[in-house]
Amino acid sequence: MAEFNNVHSVTEMPEGDDAKRSFHHRMFLEPQEKKRSMKALVVKQAKKSCSCTPAKVKDYVFSFFPVLQWLPKYKLREYLLGDIMSGVIVGVLLVPQSIAYSLLAGQEPIYGLYTSFFASIIYFIFGTSRHISVGIFGVICLMVGQVVDREIQRAGYDLEPAALSDLADTAAYVNTTISSVNWTAQKLLCDKSCYAITVGATMTFIAGVYQVAMGFFQVGFVSVYLSDSLLSGFVTGASFTILTSQAKYLLGLDIPRSSGIGSLIATWVNIFRNIHKTNVCDLITSLLCFLVLIPTKELNEHFKSRLKAPIPVELVVIVAATLASHFGKLRETYGSSVAGHIPTGFLPPSPPDWNLIPNVALDAIPIAIIGFAITVSLSEMFAKKHGYSVKANQEMYAIGFCNIIPSFFHCFTTSAALAKTLVKESTGCRTQMSGMVTSLVILLVLLVIAPLFYSLQKCVLAVITIVNLRGALRKFKDLPKMWHLSRVDTVIWLVTMAASALISTEIGLLVGVCFSMLCVIFRTQRPEAPLLGWVAESETYESLSAYKNLQTKPGIVVFRFEAPLYYINKECFKSTLYKQTGVNPVWVKTAKKKAAKRMLREKEVDPGGNQTSISMDFVSEPLGFHTIVIDCCAVQFLDTAGIRTLKEVCKDYREIDVQVLLAQCNPSVRSSLIRGEFFKEGEDHLLFHSVHQAVDFALGAQGHSGTSASK
Repeated sequence: MAEFNNVHSVTEMPEGDDAKRSFHHRMFLEPQEKKRSMKALVVKQAKKSCSCTPAKVKDYVFSFFPVLQWLPKYKLREYLLGDIMSGVIVGVLLVPQSIAYSLLAGQEPIYGLYTSFFASIIYFIFGTSRHISVGIFGVICLMVGQVVDREIQRAGYDLEPAALSDLADTAAYVNTTISSVNWTAQKLLCDKSCYAITVGATMTFIAGVYQVAMGFFQVGFVSVYLSDSLLSGFVTGASFTILTSQAKYLLGLDIPRSSGIGSLIATWVNIFRNIHKTNVCDLITSLLCFLVLIPTKELNEHFKSRLKAPIPVELVVIVAATLASHFGKLRETYGSSVAGHIPTGFLPPSPPDWNLIPNVALDAIPIAIIGFAITVSLSEMFAKKHGYSVKANQEMYAIGFCNIIPSFFHCFTTSAALAKTLVKESTGCRTQMSGMVTSLVILLVLLVIAPLFYSLQKCVLAVITIVNLRGALRKFKDLPKMWHLSRVDTVIWLVTMAASALISTEIGLLVGVCFSMLCVIFRTQRPEAPLLGWVAESETYESLSAYKNLQTKPGIVVFRFEAPLYYINKECFKSTLYKQTGVNPVWVKTAKKKAAKRMLREKEVDPGGNQTSISMDFVSEPLGFHTIVIDCCAVQFLDTAGIRTLKEVCKDYREIDVQVLLAQCNPSVRSSLIRGEFFKEGEDHLLFHSVHQAVDFALGAQGHSGTSASK
């Protein structure tokens, strides 16, 4: 059934058979009038944005501070027990991980505890997800640590991580009871650990500003370019870099931390060059910790449905290792590296170093994008699972403020973490009140327990970090299944993983995004373009190459192009159409012209016309079909090159007496065709709602022309 887009009244129908056929195949649609006055839209949006009523202010405040919505409705008896239980368990797990991941970020252990404490409180106020756990995330810590090491080197410090240096025992930040005079003096004598957290906090501030800006300008669409396969490959690749950065602590080696392109390979080269300097005490301790942590973690996962709470094996290992190191005097006897002094209480707030912003502003971009992409994806995943909704834009605000505010309190960058979120959900979490309980657990450690970890070996922290990488490294087991589901996604995963591990994390992310976009372009550049056949006793047409027992209508070729038609694939469209139909109209026209010229020459040589029969037969040789129906159901849009290509195809085939009909064009494509003046006067009837209607029209037209010819 044909369609007129610009017809506003019924036109006079032709008489006789033409009238029947036209009435059967034509349908008149009156398009909606689209008001596209930019001025009206701007005025409307300005009035909406600038109007201020009490109700609107209230709605804005409640949406910006979601805690004001759900906290008054908190069901104490129903929710409290689960929130307390999950909060305590996550807090117990978070304490050792915070200390361990501080080492990864190039910071002292105390700063990891600060980060986890403030992040939980701020997300409690701004977040819309009831289940995610916001805090330290390994990949983000790695990216922060790489920038911190680079800036420390630029500032003239040595490359040994400041987190656990012996200088920290006697230099700045000795305890939280120092006087303001001493505090000023220590600021003037800022050592490596002081400068490290300054760099980390400044970059955290900038990353938070980026995230809040993305929320304000509603550019969360950036995350759509980070597919699941890309993020998974990036995290796995970064996990290799994390493992490599921690390997030297397992062996007790004192080697500089490599950074930049190829840091993974450079680090392993340094490790093997210094393997003879391995500290046997640290190596044995690392092996013992692995033997305890890995089996217990596996038991936790295997029996998680039966256990009310996971076994806090990391905390047990840290306590046992600290006691063994203290009473065995492993530092004094064997030279093992230990955590050193961890002060209690809180340091006075201080602003970021504004002079450092030009140095770290670019590095903060991938950190901000990865942070909000992981947070938003986890929020939406658990919201869908538990039947509530989250606001992606508000989540960007929440994670942004989880970075901006703590940056004034000596913290580094945070995001949601899957492992801790799964623990939080499985142990009875109902609301973000559990996050407040987690903060109280960390506060207890900050105020009382932290100094007791003085003798904790660094190799134990490295083991905890590496063991927590098991989930990311296990993705290799899923590759066969992923390959079976989508080879393109598997290749994206492998490319992103390899680039993140072998080049650098930031470049790996960029490579993954660019490669994903190229895959999309390549898939539209060489799309499927089958010929279609008719399913008997129906109005359906399907691919002849995909299904058996399909029928074809005599003299009609049905062709489907399964991609947008634009400048990249226009040549592919033409070449595939010519190949599938077996007729290139340009070649046919050229051959006919040559045959006509040959016929004229032969006629001049033999006026009797005895030698022209072959040429005449060639000129009038039938093509095997008289109509091509192009199924446009998969063509999402046309650009100017696409419209021009369709015009050329129709013109070329028309010149060899083959008509081209378009079917199943969406409104966008129809609008583009009309604006591009695709149809000549009175040719609108060549546009059809379905392939079946186009085929019926072609059969009817051919029958009518045959009848006219016989008359």
